[in-house]
Amino acid sequence: MALHLTRPLCFFDLETTGVDISKDRIVEMAVLKLQTDGTKEAQTWRINPERPIPAEAAAVHGITDAMVADEPTFKEASKEIYGFIKNADLAGFNSDRFDIPLLVEELLRAEVDFDFKNMKTIDVQTIFHKMEARTLTAALKFYCNTELVDAHAASADTQATHDVLMAQLERYTHLEPNVAFLNEFSTRRKTADFAGFVVYNKAGEECFGFGKHKGKKVVDVLNTEPGYFGWVLNADFPRYTKKILTEIRLRAINTKNS
Repeated sequence: MALHLTRPLCFFDLETTGVDISKDRIVEMAVLKLQTDGTKEAQTWRINPERPIPAEAAAVHGITDAMVADEPTFKEASKEIYGFIKNADLAGFNSDRFDIPLLVEELLRAEVDFDFKNMKTIDVQTIFHKMEARTLTAALKFYCNTELVDAHAASADTQATHDVLMAQLERYTHLEPNVAFLNEFSTRRKTADFAGFVVYNKAGEECFGFGKHKGKKVVDVLNTEPGYFGWVLNADFPRYTKKILTEIRLRAINTKNS
C-alpha cells in the first residue's frame, strides 16, 4: 500500500555519542527522503562531535574518533542538513522520544533558525509496539522476512525503518496511508518540547511532565512558584525545553499586561 503524501516524508536515523538528549552529540545522520511522487533521495552525514566517542557507543554503531576526525562539526553541516529536511515530515524508529529531541538540541546549539511547528512525525517503533512489541531487527524479520545487516549503521537502520513502515501499511488495513493518521497513531503523548518535559493536558494546556509539579499547568506553577522557572533554566534540561518554557512565561506576562 502506497503512502499518500501531501509533502515529503523524511525517514531518518541518528548515531550518537550516547543517549543523554541534553549532553550527547550526533556522529552520523542518515535521511531517506520520500517525495510526494514516490521518488526517493538519500543523504548521509558523518559528524565530528567535538568530543571523544565513548567505547560503549562505538561498540554499538562502529564509528570511532578516527573515522570522524576530519568530518564537519554539526554546526558546519547544520544548514545543509536542515535544508534537506525543511518543509518535510519526519519518520523514525523511536524518533519521538530520542532522535527528534536530540536533533532539535543540535540545531539549537548550532543556532539554526528552524521551525518544526507544522511538522508531523511518525514513530514506526510505536506502531510496531502497539501491534507486535519487538525491536527494529525483529520488526524487519517479522514484516519483511529480511535480516537487518549492519544494524546500528544509520543508513541501514533508516532503510529498514522505511521498509517496515511500508510493510505495516500492507499488513494492517486499518492504518490509513497518510502522515496525519500515522502521526496521531504513533504518538504516545502530545508534548510541547519533544523530550516530554512539557506536555499537553486534555484541554490543550501546557503542563509539567516531570517532578513535583507533574500534571500541573506551567502558567500556574510560574505564578505560584516563580523560582521554579529559574531552577529549570539553570538545571540540566534540554535547550528546547528551556526555550518552550521561556515562550510560555513570556506569553503569560504579555497576556497579564495586555
